Amino acid sequence: MLKGFKDFLLKGNVLDLAVAVVVGAAFTAIVTAFTENIINPLIASLGGADEMGFGFQITDSPETFVNIGAVISAGINFVIIAAVVYFILIVPYNHAKERFLTTEEAKATDIELLTEIRDLLADRPLARE
Repeated sequence: MLKGFKDFLLKGNVLDLAVAVVVGAAFTAIVTAFTENIINPLIASLGGADEMGFGFQITDSPETFVNIGAVISAGINFVIIAAVVYFILIVPYNHAKERFLTTEEAKATDIELLTEIRDLLADRPLARE
């Protein structure tokens, strides 16, 4: 029973769920607040005296403003969230996986497993219909 639970934890199902919850809820709100209140004003200051920020306007209508600063902020959001997820979840997961896997599981490669499957299938008689 505990072996099954260990396998469940180390196969990545829990990690996938944790990544989705963390990225979707907590870090997105924090990083968005950071970029909107700190990064966006810094990027908008690059736009000079333009009150709309860093970008350009295609026509006289304000709806045609191409906001380059928002795209840069979204990229910064993504990098920060990806870094947090990597260092908080993925690195510890990989460390735990290396520590708790048996030596046989760690040494088995895809090629070895496929070779074993091929040999087992070769030993079976062909079923004729």
